[in-house]
Amino acid sequence: MRHRQLHDALRDYAEQAGGQLAADAAAGADIPFEVVENAHGRREPALYCYRPLTAEFVRRRIAALGRLPAYPPAARMLEQLDVTGYLRAQGEQRIPERTRDRADAALRIFISAVYADTTEFVLTDARFEPAYDALEQTILAGRTQTLTVVSVLGLEIESERIALGEGLELCADAAVPDAPLEALAAVGPGDAVLAVLSTIDDADGPTPATTARARLRQLQTALRLFDSEAPALAPVAYVRTAGGPWGALALGTGAHAPRGRLELRADEEDELRGFCSLVARRAPRHGEIAWALRRYELGCDRLDPLDGLTDHLLALRALLEPEGPQSGRLAERVAALCAPPEERPQLMALVGHAIAAERAAVAALTPSDGSSARVAGELADHLRALLRDVVCGHLDSDLRAVADRVLTEGPATPMPA
Repeated sequence: MRHRQLHDALRDYAEQAGGQLAADAAAGADIPFEVVENAHGRREPALYCYRPLTAEFVRRRIAALGRLPAYPPAARMLEQLDVTGYLRAQGEQRIPERTRDRADAALRIFISAVYADTTEFVLTDARFEPAYDALEQTILAGRTQTLTVVSVLGLEIESERIALGEGLELCADAAVPDAPLEALAAVGPGDAVLAVLSTIDDADGPTPATTARARLRQLQTALRLFDSEAPALAPVAYVRTAGGPWGALALGTGAHAPRGRLELRADEEDELRGFCSLVARRAPRHGEIAWALRRYELGCDRLDPLDGLTDHLLALRALLEPEGPQSGRLAERVAALCAPPEERPQLMALVGHAIAAERAAVAALTPSDGSSARVAGELADHLRALLRDVVCGHLDSDLRAVADRVLTEGPATPMPA
């Protein structure tokens, strides 16, 4: 079964590389040639032809090719795979030690193979597919590909596909024609957005199910922190290995109720891609922030916003009121971090209403006008903003100390113009 993400990433890069090489040649860059003798027989004179040394031309222009937009995702795809056998099969004498250096070398050799023996750098299937097949058959020999598909609820995308890196994509259902019908049932064909994860199984690594659960939970965390309209993954994903039948995989993460509907425009895709990468690298695994993040997600999983209110208040108290609720410092610290001075009284009142709404919910005295649910939603937005700013590095993880400093010192004095 073809590794579609690798195929698409390398094709995008090959097309951009062809455009760059053609532009360089048109600008006067010399393409080296070698003279090749074609002997037709002893009685006939030898004929000579000139063969372009594409590999040398590519090597000279590798810096410019490395700056192409399609280069980083193609290199990252190859970093996940063992390209050593491919480098040896292509006659590379010195195999780099670093994984990224091996991926760079494989891309250089691959582009040289795609455009071998030509001075017209126009990508065609006749050029690309044989070069790609040679690479894939070498690096994936004896390994199996696992595909995991799950519906993303509460998300609408403008593009057909959004590559998020490392084999993970968001796809319109029409772009995954062989997706299992069960994965579409939560939304319905024609409206579904699917998260599609492609992994290459490693006998020494974690199982495909373990990898899929971790990656998809990470995606859900990123989507929930990205915007106040918080999508959610369906509770069950579907897995297929080496083109076999689909099997169900429980993700094990709550009720999976989206909050609102996130409409992702094409010009927002790079921001989401970068944010998902940042969350994967910087989201804490231990400590108060990690605990609060788990509590935030537990609250998001509740079908009733009021059921999640306690989770979100616990998360805020862990971050901003370590002295305990009896100190009464939560409201002013939330307001110090989340509102300008003139709006802090209103935000302090909101936190007070949220605490009262929690008590009313415990006593089954929640008003029927929906005001408590609105308060719970606003409080969740402020918690999300704080967690996002910490993960992004905009706020120090010791939020209590930051809040107390703001309350003590006041707003920073503007720099003179």
